[in-house]
Amino acid sequence: MVLVMVFGVALLVAVLLSGLAARSVLSTSLLFLAGGALVSDGFLGLVHVTPESDLVRLTADLALFAVLFTDGTHVSFPELRRRWRNPARALALGMPLAFLGIAVLAHFLAGLDWTTSFLVGAVLSPTDPVFASAIVGREEVPGRLRQLLNIESGVNDGLALPFVLVLIAAAGPTAHAEDASFGTIATELVLGLAFGVLLPLAVSLLTRFRLLGAEPRLQPLLPLAIGVSLYALCHLTHANPYLAAFSAGAVLAAVSPEAGSAFGPLGDSLAELAKFAALLVFGALLTPELFGDLSLGGYVVAVLTIVLIRPTSLILSLVGTEFDRREKFTAGWFGPKGFASVVYGLLVLQAGIPQGAEAFTLIAVTIAFSIVAHSSTDVPIARMFDVEELVGIPDDGVGPRRPVGPGAAKEHPGTGAGAATDGGADDAGRG
Repeated sequence: MVLVMVFGVALLVAVLLSGLAARSVLSTSLLFLAGGALVSDGFLGLVHVTPESDLVRLTADLALFAVLFTDGTHVSFPELRRRWRNPARALALGMPLAFLGIAVLAHFLAGLDWTTSFLVGAVLSPTDPVFASAIVGREEVPGRLRQLLNIESGVNDGLALPFVLVLIAAAGPTAHAEDASFGTIATELVLGLAFGVLLPLAVSLLTRFRLLGAEPRLQPLLPLAIGVSLYALCHLTHANPYLAAFSAGAVLAAVSPEAGSAFGPLGDSLAELAKFAALLVFGALLTPELFGDLSLGGYVVAVLTIVLIRPTSLILSLVGTEFDRREKFTAGWFGPKGFASVVYGLLVLQAGIPQGAEAFTLIAVTIAFSIVAHSSTDVPIARMFDVEELVGIPDDGVGPRRPVGPGAAKEHPGTGAGAATDGGADDAGRG
């Protein structure tokens, strides 16, 4: 009950300060992270939470699933067909470069063996949609940049999981080695994708029957029912829930736009609540003892992962694209680590591999640094675009940006196709 009370108080404070947070570097996410740390064993000692606790795994798992499902409902397939190359480059080139860069740092600076170093790289290379949404949801940011971050963060979690499982098995004897075979991993991914596509399609077909269909008041609950059922189905069958969540949301938005639109406000609110709850529980793990267990080299790895490896890898993957310098640096900086890495880090710890505890400590500290850095910089970054649009600074060879504010369409005639493209991309981000 103490944790519930802390959550209620933190939620009240976060809501009351949300207006200020939207205009400043103040972050509501940090309130929950700090609240969890304050009541943990390392400070007031009111709540006892360990990395092995089911509460930690469950809240991180639910938060990631909820955000992926909600983000999927904002994906625009027509726009994705027009602009699939940029997310593909980020996933096929940027993510492997980050994976290798983190592994090299973990080996030479943190002293981990090569297999465990590659495991840390696999855990920390995917970006997290929970904190990428902080920038994706801001209308000041160009639509193509928001789409890139949204698609990349939604898909890369599922891509990283097979490597995490295989490397856990390769790192040493574990109790779950049989779960890391190629056939098992492939089955989990295929089942996750199949469930994510088929379940919303089946529900959409059911609603076409004359006697079936949700009244307007209950229409937002239809996607919620799909999400809850899908989450349970994936865990009962060991299908990949994250790939299922994102694909189900995207398919639902494509086959039933009215349901996706009705679910929008409810889905965003539920995803925020899940995120805040997971942040509070994760904060309870951030004790002085945890930070004391990490070596100086480990701290260097955590910092360089955020400020060097991710930015460099993504900027290299975007060379030759239409993104201007400002957009490339924004995309490179906004590569947050969050609940996907928490879930995978817990798998590493619970597997019992030789250097699993050291790897988890490095992963947890990196995630904590990332949450602080990225959740407190989304407003300044968004304002950078907004201010430059307002003063009419050109977009590095792409021509002047479209004016913002009321009457923008009238002030920028002859750009119907461009306006349509921007609008489509905006639909891909979280509102």
